[in-house]
Amino acid sequence: MSGHNKWSKIKNKKGNEDAKRGKIFTKHARNITVAARQGGDNPDYNPALKQAIDKAKSDNMPNDNIERAIKKASGEGAGDNFQRVIYEGYGPGGVAVIVDCLTDNVQRTAPDVRHAFDKNGGNLGTDGSVMFMFDHKGQIFVNSKEKDFDQFMMDALEAGADDVIEEDEYFEAITSIDAYNDAVENLKNLGYTIERSDIAYIAQNDIEVDSDHHAKLEKLIDTLEDNDDVQEVYTNWAQPSEEE
Repeated sequence: MSGHNKWSKIKNKKGNEDAKRGKIFTKHARNITVAARQGGDNPDYNPALKQAIDKAKSDNMPNDNIERAIKKASGEGAGDNFQRVIYEGYGPGGVAVIVDCLTDNVQRTAPDVRHAFDKNGGNLGTDGSVMFMFDHKGQIFVNSKEKDFDQFMMDALEAGADDVIEEDEYFEAITSIDAYNDAVENLKNLGYTIERSDIAYIAQNDIEVDSDHHAKLEKLIDTLEDNDDVQEVYTNWAQPSEEE
């Protein structure tokens, strides 16, 4: 499978998030509160809440913050007005971009997202304009030093993965959405340390673009991710390695 997120991109993203820890925790708290409000406060019976908690923990969100976000869901009106909205568009060089938002005011979020695209050489598209280039799948990353790839491949497929990918510093298991939670737990039970896991939009094919577009692409992604309403930004950009 091509188009997966490279480990370097994951690590770089986590480094950037560490510098904006408060904003990231606020986004995680919103996601957790809405998931708990909609499906109950027990992650054992609420897969969306379990996923939101696991995602928050991968960014080192303290347990106290997670518990407060869950408790907030029982407050009157908490999470009632939030809705998930997906925006699609193209960045510089024809890079496809998906922007996953959780907002209580679409009239605020839509112009902000459109402005980010316009200001950085992109174009906000219509529903379905780029979605066909991505697969909605589960991703599970583990450290490649824990076991050899052949063993991981057998374990991951047995755990419920559809595909596995080997990189220098990590192994990645790709799952269907339905199999995602069980696959995470199965790999944990087999002794693997989950570095990061999520349900994501994975590009079917990454594309390389001329270096003249790199700065604006980075700026577009940073601007979108800096928006409080934006949960995740997905692209099919084959970002250059640090060595390049």
